[in-house]
Amino acid sequence: MRKIIGYFDGTESALLTNLVCEGYDTMPISNGFDNHGMNVRIINKENRVDVLVGYLHKIYSPKGSTPAGAVTYQDVFHVCRTFDIPLVLQVDSHLHDEARALMADAPPCVLFVDPSDALEKVRQLLDQPSECSG
Repeated sequence: MRKIIGYFDGTESALLTNLVCEGYDTMPISNGFDNHGMNVRIINKENRVDVLVGYLHKIYSPKGSTPAGAVTYQDVFHVCRTFDIPLVLQVDSHLHDEARALMADAPPCVLFVDPSDALEKVRQLLDQPSECSG
């Protein structure tokens, strides 16, 4: 069975094309606002992905700024923990500390990765066990 990379809107097409050519599948994932694909909240054991990838702004919004019932980054983290899915958040290297500070409760499987390193990081994650559970 081919592994699946779930991606949020805005993820570079070159990254996704490389992964498809290397034998992986991709699936668009919605943050609940952009209707880009399958809503991240409905990921389960049957339709799970092996890695999620996207830009920080696709899952982050300031506390109190999302309408009731909207997807929050905590919801995404819950999905990642529950189904043991690594999350690659693309953030320029010089902003990693600021990104971590925005999400102090990020589990170990949430990785802040420079966009230029995202393809290599996703490849690595697809070849090793996740660190999400726990």
